[in-house]
Amino acid sequence: MKKLTILAATLAFTWVGVAHAHGPSRQKLTETVEINAPPAKVWGIIKDFANPHAWMPMVASTHAEGGNAPGATRELTLKSGGVIKEELKSYEDDKMSFAYKISENPDCKVLPVNNYSSNIEVEASGSGSKVTWNGAYYRCFLQNNPPPDQNEESANKAVKTVYTESLAHLKALAEK
Repeated sequence: MKKLTILAATLAFTWVGVAHAHGPSRQKLTETVEINAPPAKVWGIIKDFANPHAWMPMVASTHAEGGNAPGATRELTLKSGGVIKEELKSYEDDKMSFAYKISENPDCKVLPVNNYSSNIEVEASGSGSKVTWNGAYYRCFLQNNPPPDQNEESANKAVKTVYTESLAHLKALAEK
């Protein structure tokens, strides 16, 4: 009986440890912007996968290969000095949308995310356009107890900043 009690206690403590050692949760973020311009004009600004520096204010330059074909790659050099490497997963010109992912996890100081994927879409909305940008990712630090600059809050804040600043700039460009 004593062995059975010890075994039950050991299993209970092991189960509690496993239940709490799950690591990070996948984060999701969606940002939208209404733009007082036709969808074709808005799409014309963002549709070139090789040219995000035209509408993303934090991007200084881009080196790209493959155009808008799935599998195309781009390397974004940020104004802050960091580099992000991305791969185009799908591109639908007729639906005004594309999906991409970060192909090499960036330095956590550049963007505190891991396994990031995203899609962006332009659609008609009233007499103008609506742009929707969705992203899914993990925090940079994949183990338990992340440092403050690599937790979910810092990942969400960084991605939200990229999305809101870029969409605001896109709106300003399209409404000129």
